[in-house]
Amino acid sequence: MTSEIIDNAKKSMEKTLSSLASEYTTVRTGRASAKNLEHITVDYYGAATPITQVASVKTPEAHLLVIEPWDKSLMGPIEKAIMASDLGITPSNDGSSIRLPFPAPTEERRKELVKQCAKYAEEAKVAVRNARRDANNKLEKKKKASEITEDDENRAKAKVQKLTDEYVAKIDDTYKAKQAEVMEI
Repeated sequence: MTSEIIDNAKKSMEKTLSSLASEYTTVRTGRASAKNLEHITVDYYGAATPITQVASVKTPEAHLLVIEPWDKSLMGPIEKAIMASDLGITPSNDGSSIRLPFPAPTEERRKELVKQCAKYAEEAKVAVRNARRDANNKLEKKKKASEITEDDENRAKAKVQKLTDEYVAKIDDTYKAKQAEVMEI
């Protein structure tokens, strides 16, 4: 009976951790990655299509992306979409491919990015603690309804707390890894 509540809390915490990981992929560290282009769409036969679905995206160097559209008529629209996006990078078109040089961020910019990552980590910790609170509330309701004993409630709350500590530690580890990546020159 209590295992279902604990499993739900764990699933919620796991979702929070994967959400944090996806948030961190949006933080641009100066390294070129195809993930930087996922939110940029281009008009392809009347449909807004992500660039990564209409072109091959290669990373020949750590700070360079090369986009080679399968349909060469998309060169102009892809270039315009990149210019209109929030990337802040000017593409260079050589007729067959588009090159995107990612400049290394300044020290000040890297510190801002670390603060942004810390904010994401703190939001994730709050979400994990909310999952703990929800699980504990459900356990208290079961105890009040005499569905479980006080000992069962205390054991389950201890398990939920252990899960919470585990996921907060995972969030801290993820943050430290991202911080090291951002601060790397």
